[in-house]
Amino acid sequence: MSQTQLASVSRGNSLVLQILVGILAGGVLAYLSPEWAANAGLFGQLFVSALKAVAPILVFVLVAASIANQKQGQRANMRPIIGLYLVGTLAASLTAVTMSFLFPTTLEFATTDASITPPEGIGQVLSTLLFNIVDNPVSALMNGNYIGILAWAIGLGIALHHASNETKRVFSDVSEGVSMIVRFVIRFAPLGIFGLVASTLAKSGFDALAGYMHLLGVLLGSMFTIALVVNPAIVYFKTGQNPYPLVLKCLRESGITAFFTRSSAANIPVNMQLCRRLELDEDTYSVSIPLGATINMGGAAITITVLTLAAVHTLGIEVDIATAVLLSIVAAVSACGASGVAGGSLLLIPLACNLFGIPQEIAMQVVGIGFTIGVLQDSAETGLNSSTDVVFTAAACMAEERKNS
Repeated sequence: MSQTQLASVSRGNSLVLQILVGILAGGVLAYLSPEWAANAGLFGQLFVSALKAVAPILVFVLVAASIANQKQGQRANMRPIIGLYLVGTLAASLTAVTMSFLFPTTLEFATTDASITPPEGIGQVLSTLLFNIVDNPVSALMNGNYIGILAWAIGLGIALHHASNETKRVFSDVSEGVSMIVRFVIRFAPLGIFGLVASTLAKSGFDALAGYMHLLGVLLGSMFTIALVVNPAIVYFKTGQNPYPLVLKCLRESGITAFFTRSSAANIPVNMQLCRRLELDEDTYSVSIPLGATINMGGAAITITVLTLAAVHTLGIEVDIATAVLLSIVAAVSACGASGVAGGSLLLIPLACNLFGIPQEIAMQVVGIGFTIGVLQDSAETGLNSSTDVVFTAAACMAEERKNS
């Protein structure tokens, strides 16, 4: 990163410090008065609801305006970014396979939750994604269907690419107006995260997680390995520069917020702001960030792989290298479709279990265990997914700058 970029990022440090204060204050309140802490959850709910409300509109107008106003011959670096997303997700599932064999986990199965219905196969996942693409635009905006929102925004942007300058200017002005609203909402992040931390610790605590510490250790260890070893290696290979200033900035300014909101979609405005402070190309990040929230799912690939192999080890099923690689590919493909399936990555575990002939009954018990440890698993997964969106976008932009300099 250039000195100008680092100086720009430093202006956001005060907000990060305020968020850290909010985290500590939430923990203290939960310890001193669980009742008051549970009530403080209202602030967190309001903050997440505000982000979820503004994010679909932001994505739609930013992507449409970016494509409509793109000049002839201007490059948005999308191909290398998509390549990084796919490589990163596959690397995450391979890392999870390695960690699962180094530190095998066994589970104690309990009852299943019959009310949850997982997808029946890859075909159903892909079918869901295709139908999300052709969803009614109003319905997509109302329901937060980001695949449909992206499809309509790209289509409208292409259609308006040859419109008059006045029409394009209207979209640019609307985009800037929505961005101002987003910046206003993000200023309340410290208060919102204070409420989220306080209510989570007051209601759930960590007692329920004690029996699953080994499983959590493998999951979190895999995610930390991706965040602090694999992703930096990919960035270094792409840019030829020290990756850690960028990686640590993204983890601190995007990962922390995503960890507590537990929603990649809700964190899209936060990532947009971070990309702006990093002085990245707006034509690039206005498309790559919402796209990353739907297909860049390294954390989800880790969750699917680790929990599936935990079931495999529990049942004493032998796994050869070829099957392990196949599991990695299935987990990566499934993770890319996780945003189109109700319940996210956990409900895609039965898909991977089918590779080993594990009965649906057992697979759903694994899903139930996933929900039990979801307080940390889902938070860490979202933090990794969301921060990686910015890391790879910035890496592609930096590589393009170096190429043109």
